[in-house]
Formats: sequence, structure tokens, C-alpha cells
Amino acid sequence: MGAGALFIAVFLACVVEAVEATTIVLAAGTARDWRSAGTGVVAALVVLAAITAALGPAVSALPINALRLFVGALLLIFGLQWLRKAILRASGHKALHDEDAIYREQLAAARSQPGHKTGLVPDLLGFTLSFKGVLLEGLEVVFIALTFGGNAHQIPLAALAAISAVVLVALAGIAIRAPLARVPENTMKFVVGVMLTSFGTFWGAEGAGAHWPKSDAALLFIVPAIAAFALGLVAVLKRVPPAPAGQPAPAVAEVR
Repeated sequence: MGAGALFIAVFLACVVEAVEATTIVLAAGTARDWRSAGTGVVAALVVLAAITAALGPAVSALPINALRLFVGALLLIFGLQWLRKAILRASGHKALHDEDAIYREQLAAARSQPGHKTGLVPDLLGFTLSFKGVLLEGLEVVFIALTFGGNAHQIPLAALAAISAVVLVALAGIAIRAPLARVPENTMKFVVGVMLTSFGTFWGAEGAGAHWPKSDAALLFIVPAIAAFALGLVAVLKRVPPAPAGQPAPAVAEVR
């Protein structure tokens, strides 16, 4: 995979995760206490740094074919899940991902809980919400960077793409202190789903011993082919009307 394609793939995937983490932190800081929310973010970043330092050398030391097979399988699992949901959303069979609504839900949940001070943290709940949100979404960022970078033997470049995505989204969140609803997350998830599925197919087959024609250039065919297939599914599903409320949905619309 070329350096440009690697950077773009990691950057887009990490932007999606960073948007979700930022939404949680903004809700925790707005509803509870900004100092506690910020402390939760810092604590989660320290844990993520330790995990990355431990896993980075281990990923790089794996035999390349075993690594490609393992990474390919994992990317297919994640990619197909993202792509399935994106197809259902684009065809109207699943509600669009709404960061505004998620922000309001997080805000209401945070405000409904009593506050508890502990140690240097003024509000334990605000700290916990931020810590969990950043840690869980951050683990996915670490996974994406390590698997993509490890397979391409370009972990520093993948890490740069991941950090760039996180910093960009974080700065946007700090600047507006509101959910990043203007980020076209549903479109981004569709694109990322296509890319993860494509790379998973490519690396998984290579790890199993297959040889793609033209080597890495085969991705120039695989990515458009999977994108065209996904768009074709969207077109087909748009002809199937969503089930009315309170009635069983057609089999094609029951996938979640």
C-alpha cells in the first residue's frame, strides 16, 4: 500500500472514532465539570500510551504472512460491520447517526446523576465518563494505527495519521464546545467501511497465500469494486420500503 493511501485510510477511520470520543467529553464537561472531564481525558491518554508502547513492538515482530492474515480478518470484521450499517442508513432502513442527539442524551444522563468528589477530581462521574469514552474510542484508534502501520511496516506514518485526526477533531471540539454534527460522519463511515473491507480482503488473501495481480495495484480494482457493490445494495434497498412503526420489518431491513 502506498504511503498516501495508508495515511488517508488511517486518518478517516480515526476521525470517526475521535468525533465520538469528543462528543462524550463535551457532554461530560458541559453537564458536570470541565476539570474532571479534562483529567479523565489525560488519564485515558496515559493508559493508551502505555498500551501502544507495549503492543507496537509485538505487532512489528509478527511474521508478515501471519500478521496479514490476522489483520485482514479483523479488518473484515470491523469493515463489514461499518459498511452494513452505512448501507442500511443510506437506504433509509436505519436511522442516521446523529451526533446532536447523542450529545443531548449524554448531557441529560450526566446531569441526572449526583456528584461525588474524590482525591484531586472534583467530580468523579465527569472524570469517569470522559475516561471511559476516550479509552474505548482510543483503543480503536490504537488498533487501526497498529494494524495498518504494522502490516505496511510504516507504524510511524500510521501513528502520525491517527494523531493528526485526533488533534484536528479535538481542536474543533474545543473551538465550538458543541457536538461535531457538521462532520459528515455517515458518509465518512461509508467510505471507511469500504476501505476497511477492501484492505481486509487484500491482506487476508495475501496472508492465506494468495497473490494478487499487479501486487498493491490490485487495490485500485478492489476498492472501486466493493464501493460499487455497496452502492448497488443501497439502490436495491431503497426500493424496499421501511416497515411501518409497530409492524415486523422485512427480512432485509432487520439487520442492525
